[in-house]
Amino acid sequence: MRFSFKSFFSVNPASLTICTIILVVVLFLTGTPILDLIELKTYDLRFLSRGQLQPTEAVAMALIDEKSLDTEGRWPWPRSKLATLVDILSKDGAKVIGFDIGFLEPDENSQLGFINEFGKKVDKLAIKDDKLSDFISESRKDADNDLALAKAIKNSSATVVLGYFFHMREADLDYRIEQKEIDRQLQRISPSKYPFIIYEDPDMQTLPFIKAYAPESNLEIFSQVTDASGFFSVAADPDGVVRWMPLIIQCGEDIFPALALSCVYNYLDRPQLMVRVARYGVEGIQIGRGFIPTDESGQLLINYLGPPKTFPHISISDILHGKVAKGTFKNKIVLVGATAMGTHDLRATPFSPLYPGIEIHATVIDNILSQNFLTKPKWSRIYDLIAIILLGAITGIALPRMSALKGLLLATGLFFLQIFIARWLFVRMNVWLNIVYPLLAVAITYTTLTVYHYMTEERERKKIKGAFRHYVAPIVIEEMLKEPGRLKLGGEEKVLTVLFCDLQGFTGYSERFSPHEMIDMLSEYFEKMTEEIFTYQGTLKEYVGDELMAIFGAPLEQADHAQRACSAALAMRDRLRALRSEWAKMGRPPLRARTGVNSGPMLVGNLGSRYRFAYGALGDHVNLGSRLEGLNKIYGTEILIGENTVQIVGDSFRLREVDQVRVKGREQPVRIYELLGNSGDSLPKEMEESLHHFTAGLEAYRQQAWQKALDLFKKSLAILPEDGPSRLMAERCQIYQQTPPPTDWDGVFTMTTKE
Repeated sequence: MRFSFKSFFSVNPASLTICTIILVVVLFLTGTPILDLIELKTYDLRFLSRGQLQPTEAVAMALIDEKSLDTEGRWPWPRSKLATLVDILSKDGAKVIGFDIGFLEPDENSQLGFINEFGKKVDKLAIKDDKLSDFISESRKDADNDLALAKAIKNSSATVVLGYFFHMREADLDYRIEQKEIDRQLQRISPSKYPFIIYEDPDMQTLPFIKAYAPESNLEIFSQVTDASGFFSVAADPDGVVRWMPLIIQCGEDIFPALALSCVYNYLDRPQLMVRVARYGVEGIQIGRGFIPTDESGQLLINYLGPPKTFPHISISDILHGKVAKGTFKNKIVLVGATAMGTHDLRATPFSPLYPGIEIHATVIDNILSQNFLTKPKWSRIYDLIAIILLGAITGIALPRMSALKGLLLATGLFFLQIFIARWLFVRMNVWLNIVYPLLAVAITYTTLTVYHYMTEERERKKIKGAFRHYVAPIVIEEMLKEPGRLKLGGEEKVLTVLFCDLQGFTGYSERFSPHEMIDMLSEYFEKMTEEIFTYQGTLKEYVGDELMAIFGAPLEQADHAQRACSAALAMRDRLRALRSEWAKMGRPPLRARTGVNSGPMLVGNLGSRYRFAYGALGDHVNLGSRLEGLNKIYGTEILIGENTVQIVGDSFRLREVDQVRVKGREQPVRIYELLGNSGDSLPKEMEESLHHFTAGLEAYRQQAWQKALDLFKKSLAILPEDGPSRLMAERCQIYQQTPPPTDWDGVFTMTTKE
């Protein structure tokens, strides 16, 4: 596949391949939601294709499951029952007991209030009975369930880690938490905050951590008996699947660890724990000799080991009734949580849409203890870009040299090669590389070049003569038939007028309409517009996408070429409005077009090579005509014409001077005008008043009287709120009020884009 700089600007396999690669690279760098969602699904499929892994034996789960609810009664249970659980686990040798349950409110099962009221009633009735008094005293001790659990936690030989959660955003709540209450809640969890944060850049202005609004901590009675705690907040990806576990959340001035990390920290006898922050964000967490890699915000990519029950599920009812073998929990981290359907702690994961939340925490603990992490390293993004470019380039270089069958086999082979490499690295190296975007590069390149080959190689030979008649005005064909010499390469310089017309936002309708419908609409539009161009004896240069270009004044001499071009532009505008009304009844979109007209010296003739040429025009004023078409988007107008055209047409049309601009790629400024109608046309009264205010505002704008100009433009907008030039100039006045232009400003606005 030969390629030169000039060939990039023509449609050929090289330029199509390069454009395809650039397109996919841009989509990759900016992120496309639908493609990113597909990539997440391929990530999940990699887990399923890898299969189940064996967890370590350091984690056990004591679960509130369906069996426990049937045996012990509905949840929540009296906390005295959980106190008994803590005692049993401690006696069995558990090293850490982590609660994936929050003790946020007093125990509603407590009978202490009733007993106190009963005691007061006995005193009021003056009942003197020593046995009754002893009974009331003993009952008070046994009735405070919260106190019973607090004592069990305090006396436990195991370290008890309490769980809590964060309210991430104030907007998510239907009430406001007072700052005093937030501070009180933060004070309860403060003993568990990260002790050290190491910054690569000590002067970082913005901290990269996930930020929360307020914690919802455990009751004070529990926070006082253990200094170990961690949040069990979990965030899901846009598709609702949990793939990341936040290990760091900032609330107030401090950062706090997740429940899983806090359990590991205490299980390892509290080694040195520090967060490492690089310039780009969080690098990871150092825990003793181990290191936990995270993303820039401090989230861990969870390496799921398998489906639900990969970790053994032990029912709390079996533990409470002595049905579990002695030593089952010895030297283990025991997570206490719920898996029963009614407890609403089931999450979607790559392995299952109903995965116990507590088992997610168990998985994270296992990942940290075994140092078995999935990562998306910094170099993976470079690899993904290289894969996109390389696969697209191989397809683009090889396909034009192959037959259809061999090309299909090549594309299919590259397709599956990328899948194989990405899966192999995932399974063997625990690295997540992108699959979707490299495959997209192969698919689009293959499809584009296949379509190109069909259109250029198979059909062009049969239809070239008919196509020539469709792309050139009949009068041009007749002149060329009379004078075959005109078909020679080269041309001559003449003063001509060019017209550029482009549909606004047409490609955006491709989501609503099928390709066949899009082609039908575009064909009908081009047909109507071309008829108006031919009516004024213009030469249709070309259609490019949904844009057309016409030339007036060549190949036949036309002294009034500028008037013809302006009349054609107005006729096209009116024809499009009529077409829009017809299409509205058919459910088709309301098309709007932007037109640019410019006059000046141009090189006109048959341009191209000995292999292929076409009648056209080149020159600075042709480019300016194209720029004027694009400027309609900036100024909110339909037809803009250059000052050269205005000088030629004189008073033949109703015009409005819009601005004086310096377009990109051109040093000489140009005055631009909006073409409103023919000189004899009457405009609505509201438009006349609006134009009057705009003209006065433009004069004040050029005198740098920003407030006066702003007031006039606002008056114009008050009459015609949809007037684009008034809105744009008002915005500029506001900008210049804040940031005035240089003292030598000449009233010219410089465009920095081509538009």
